[in-house]
Amino acid sequence: MIPQLVDFHVQLSATPRGARLARLLAVEQLRGWGLPLCDPAQIVAELAANAVTHGRVSGRDFRLALTVSPDTLLIEVTDTRGDRIPEIREAGRGLVLVEALAERWGVREGPVPCKVVWAEVSLVAGSRGAATRRA
Repeated sequence: MIPQLVDFHVQLSATPRGARLARLLAVEQLRGWGLPLCDPAQIVAELAANAVTHGRVSGRDFRLALTVSPDTLLIEVTDTRGDRIPEIREAGRGLVLVEALAERWGVREGPVPCKVVWAEVSLVAGSRGAATRRA
């Protein structure tokens, strides 16, 4: 496990290709840090997909940030639609998965006109959000 605070951030196009790339880059970064992959990769995929589907503004990108402290991975996706706050809906599955896989998640205002959707994954063995690599 990483003993100190480290972070990674990247700006990506608000397109399906950008969302796919967010997941791939997150997996490679987590692998490089020696951290669990499965649950965080799924969270990144869902938040990035939401950013390009519901938070997209033509010509504007979204941002992925990963921050690791000794016991928590913080995943943040920033998009440019601060007026659209995500919520769990019966018809969608994305945030239901995020809620199931993350220790906590939420939304906060970013610099206008942005919002940040974040999720925390515990890196402590035995906690609800502690991800393990699955085949």
